[in-house]
Amino acid sequence: MKSIKLAVIDIGSNAIRFQLSNVLDNNGQPFFKRIEYIRFPLRLGHDVFTEQRIGVEGEVRFIKLMKIYKDLIDLYETDAYMACATSAMRESVNGADVVAKVKALTGLEIEVIDGAREAELISNAISAYIDYRNYLHIDVGGGSTELNLYVNQEKVAAKSFAIGSVRKLENGNTSAGWKDMKKWIKKHTENVNDIIAIGTGGNINKIFEIATEKQAMTISIEEVERVKGIIESYSMEEREIALRMNSDRADVIIPAAEIYLGVMQIAHAKTITAPDVGLRDGMLQALFQRCIEKGIW
Repeated sequence: MKSIKLAVIDIGSNAIRFQLSNVLDNNGQPFFKRIEYIRFPLRLGHDVFTEQRIGVEGEVRFIKLMKIYKDLIDLYETDAYMACATSAMRESVNGADVVAKVKALTGLEIEVIDGAREAELISNAISAYIDYRNYLHIDVGGGSTELNLYVNQEKVAAKSFAIGSVRKLENGNTSAGWKDMKKWIKKHTENVNDIIAIGTGGNINKIFEIATEKQAMTISIEEVERVKGIIESYSMEEREIALRMNSDRADVIIPAAEIYLGVMQIAHAKTITAPDVGLRDGMLQALFQRCIEKGIW
């Protein structure tokens, strides 16, 4: 059976994810089978969104983590890999220097992608879940929020905004970003009715896990509000124990919930669905396409 191994590294503002997948030929169609998945909560955004740079300690830990991921890529004899860094790295004044050090010390090549490319990759990951209804895709990351509007299965508008869960937690003041996002949403949805929200990101997945009033993978905006209230009633320590949250999820989930709710309210979306896919899924698809173009598949 024809197969190739692909690895992707999603370098986010809150966590850095590594995924290795085996791509199999399923009657002429690619089937992605996950072999390895690691999520490490390095939180580059803590430094960048307060000091505009990656600190010395953060840089050392980041390079160490990239070496581990590169070793895994080599040990698994991976056919191809893609490493993408998002808002924290692209906004850091020393981001390019850190990326260059990683290349020199480990051989790992990192692409620092802009918001448009990030939105495009995430959009690819959810395309299979889009039907002929109207959808507003909301991807809330640590440093940015990507919005994609779909009408009749066609993406008609997309934009990235510098509003994210870690940025909101560290800075608090995101009023300018909210103003721009509100203006964009109103402009592009004023003639679009019955919008359904699609949420991606670890925080919306956790909200769905806690939610009880759900049909399949859909919950109402009222249920999102209810779950947010439940989480707020717990201390950080109680969230880790009672709600089974990692510490780096426990402190950002409320800022993230506020972003999802805010976007839904502006767009008049009454429900939200969460297909449990994200940037790394879009990266895998893009990497597979590269392999086809290079004749690897």
